[in-house]
Amino acid sequence: MRLSLPRRCLSSLSIVSLFVLFCVSVSQIGFTQDDVVHVVSGIVRHLDKDAKTVVVKADDGTEHTIKWTEKTTWEGVKDAGKGIKEGSRVGVKYTEKAGEKIAVGIKDLGKAAE
Repeated sequence: MRLSLPRRCLSSLSIVSLFVLFCVSVSQIGFTQDDVVHVVSGIVRHLDKDAKTVVVKADDGTEHTIKWTEKTTWEGVKDAGKGIKEGSRVGVKYTEKAGEKIAVGIKDLGKAAE
């Protein structure tokens, strides 16, 4: 027994399938945009160890308030937030989620040139 569908059904099925594929593709793009990593380097203007935030004045003059977590990696320091102080030069890799900058990694680049 052979089951055949009218051409109109096959055409509608094809259109629906393409629409579903398009929706899935667009939703995947939206999810990956949250994981975009940005990089900023500059001078530490303020460090709050209790709030786990650092304010970095970038080379272009903009200031970035960035929060660190237990998942943040640190280079050039022994412990999270220790060894880096106001005036230190740092490089920070971060992601942005819900308008908040979250550090992925922080690297101590040494004392800033006066």
